[in-house]
Amino acid sequence: MANLKTMINCRRLILCCVFPTLVLLAPMPGQASPPLTDEIQVYTDDINKAGEFGLEAHVNATLKGVSQPDFPGAVRTHHGIRVTPELSYGLSRDFEAGLYLPAVRDASGNLYLPGVKLRLKWIPLHSEDTGGWYLGANEELSSISGQFSQSRYASELRLIAGYRSDAWLFGVNPVFGWDLSSGQTADNPQFKLGWKISRNVATGIALGMEYYSAMGKWRDFLPREQQDRSIFLVMDFDRKPWNFNIGIGKGLTLVSDDWTIKAIFEIPFD
Repeated sequence: MANLKTMINCRRLILCCVFPTLVLLAPMPGQASPPLTDEIQVYTDDINKAGEFGLEAHVNATLKGVSQPDFPGAVRTHHGIRVTPELSYGLSRDFEAGLYLPAVRDASGNLYLPGVKLRLKWIPLHSEDTGGWYLGANEELSSISGQFSQSRYASELRLIAGYRSDAWLFGVNPVFGWDLSSGQTADNPQFKLGWKISRNVATGIALGMEYYSAMGKWRDFLPREQQDRSIFLVMDFDRKPWNFNIGIGKGLTLVSDDWTIKAIFEIPFD
């Protein structure tokens, strides 16, 4: 029965993830743009219970970044700080909705409110408390100002897969992104990949690595040296009421920010 349930959940995931992907792959003219770095995270099967609210604060700062803007008029990441509150709500055992409200401070001290992002996470296959495989997807819609994105409107489909055991966590996120504004769609979809591996070293404490790469247009990847790639050393701390992820990352190419620190803090409602 367990194997049959797993097969059914996998088929549901394939139908609900692959079908919208194929629809959105339809070619349209334009130019894709890099997204706002409001969060640096590998999604797992963490999800709110039905009727449960959640609040997190995503914080990341570029200690040493790329000196040139990503496009004319863009706000540089160099010496920038980004703080993004994320409010989430559990719709059911498998579905969770979320809202991001990013804020940015640049190297000159200017403050920006770039826009808003909405998301819907779906986890039909859970690892449960005892460990095991998990699968899911996260769909995101965003409206971001022209200082942070060449396309005002964008969509992102993040696939979620991995495995948990008593000691280890493995997670991977293939991510497809589409610019939706007129004249900005020729390079759709863009492809990114993130993965995470961590090991529990004490009760509620895990150490590990996270890797992120922006590879360019799907099926026509940029040369490896032109891809934005970085690797982070991270710690996950989960001892109620404190729950957070912190890390420091090193860029691996000339187009990557050299050094970045990041943190995700869970803010309890109780």
